[in-house]
Amino acid sequence: MASKKKKVIKKDLHILKKYDHDIILISIPLILLVIFAILSQVSSYVQESVKREKIVKESQTFKIIDYGYFLKPIEPAISAQSAIIIDSNSKVVTYAKNPSLRFSMASTTKIMTSLVALDYFKPLDVLTVYRSNVEGVNVGFEVGEQLYFEDVLYAMMLPSGNDAAYIIADNYPGGIDGFIAAMNKKTEELYMPNTRYADPAGLNDDGNFTTVNDLARLASFAITQPKLAEVMGTRSRFIMDVPRTKSYQLENLNRLLGVYGVIAGKTGYTEGAGGVLVTHSIINGHSYIVVVMKSDDRFADTETLLSYISKDTLYFSPEIFK
Repeated sequence: MASKKKKVIKKDLHILKKYDHDIILISIPLILLVIFAILSQVSSYVQESVKREKIVKESQTFKIIDYGYFLKPIEPAISAQSAIIIDSNSKVVTYAKNPSLRFSMASTTKIMTSLVALDYFKPLDVLTVYRSNVEGVNVGFEVGEQLYFEDVLYAMMLPSGNDAAYIIADNYPGGIDGFIAAMNKKTEELYMPNTRYADPAGLNDDGNFTTVNDLARLASFAITQPKLAEVMGTRSRFIMDVPRTKSYQLENLNRLLGVYGVIAGKTGYTEGAGGVLVTHSIINGHSYIVVVMKSDDRFADTETLLSYISKDTLYFSPEIFK
């Protein structure tokens, strides 16, 4: 029986071998026909998809912005180890001193703290105080107090309250670690490759660092945010806790507000960072960002740079090449 089966199998194999050439010749057109049918279906689908898409033609216009420049290179007598002047509309750098050197940014850290906070909190969100007597400047909030976010923002930016910065971070999802992670993620969004944050107040001179270039970029973005620009330009404000049982008078530490067209800014100082000052000024109808870092006299240095802008700046318009 087994021998008979083997003979049948050999006979079948012999027949297949005899006609294998013919089978191949028949199979090739069938395979090609199947491929053609698939491609036809794909082509029909693509054509139908294109028909369904409404192509909108947009006309893009670009505003040509004139910018300031100095007729000859300036050599200001400033103590700051690093400084920069940027035309904030065109982003043209008109003066720079050691723009790539990294320094601790002290309380100008709070500009980034503000931006991250404004991405999450609403003005009337209620924040709870979880710690008091933070190192450095304190507004005087006590553990357990509740305040509106907007008021905490003013408390952080005007008198530079470190306790206010920690209130914001402690109430953020993930607490202070989550907040610092969000700060560093924001540096990537704003393309600040030489910046790192280690705390929300700017106290950690070893862990916090930036350059005047990055800090000017941050400031240029910050002044486009209406609420933050308003806060940075406020001279004083009176706030109260949520139950309205305690009150605080806040005063801006930036004594250059109103001088040389200064409309906003943020101060910073630690022993490691030295004096730091970020300034937004409108001079001759043009918007400027001035940053000084590691300064012995941040206000005098900034005034010197603003005076150069005021007296020695010419303006160039690319429109002449249109």
